Amino acid sequence: MIIIPARIGSSRFPSKVLADIQGIPMVIRTAQAVLSLDTVVIATDSKEVIDIAKEYDIRAIMTSNEHKSGTDRIYEASKLLGLIDDEIILNIQADEPFIEEDVVESVYNLTKASAKDENILACSAYKIVSNPEADDPNLVKVVTDENNLALYFSRAKIPYPRDHHFNRYKGHLGIYGYTMKSLRKYCSLKASSLEQIEKLEQLRILEHGYKIAMVEVESESLGIDTPQDLQKALKRHLL
Repeated sequence: MIIIPARIGSSRFPSKVLADIQGIPMVIRTAQAVLSLDTVVIATDSKEVIDIAKEYDIRAIMTSNEHKSGTDRIYEASKLLGLIDDEIILNIQADEPFIEEDVVESVYNLTKASAKDENILACSAYKIVSNPEADDPNLVKVVTDENNLALYFSRAKIPYPRDHHFNRYKGHLGIYGYTMKSLRKYCSLKASSLEQIEKLEQLRILEHGYKIAMVEVESESLGIDTPQDLQKALKRHLL
């Protein structure tokens, strides 16, 4: 099951999920990119998104407008859909309209392989990015251990190259994998201080002592957080 959280409000980019990409709203582009892989549902707080999804024959369900994070929205949608404990749920951010199918499959496979480890609450992916790219605070960086388990995520440039130039930062992609059971556990945890400081919900898992398994992928996808990001993505992919 693929669920795409689509909150209509955005302080940096109002109505971002409906931004036009060659005549198609962004959230619909994202859904279309993964339709061949699994059942896709958009979870939104907007009647407008519901109506637009219907026009494109994509299922969408209404969720609360009070959720603090996309993960909480995904969990509500999962309960409404009646998903069972061992169901694998992929959370793909609505601002990833150019996400590649093989990236999604890599996260699915990692989630399936990690499903019985109760210490791993989520799986995700990163791509290698350059030193200049890592300067962008909208591109979240992750550092991992020798087993590719996340140690920390930050908008800052991590690790800090104190003594020499470093050009292999790990740029986090906006996709997560859970089982329904691990998602329920995740959403039972209290919001953490690090999560609130960085505005990165995945830090809730790490601060509570659980793990996020990561997989390295190759991707040209760009997460779109600002109007400037949208123009950059359109230039790379469509122009």
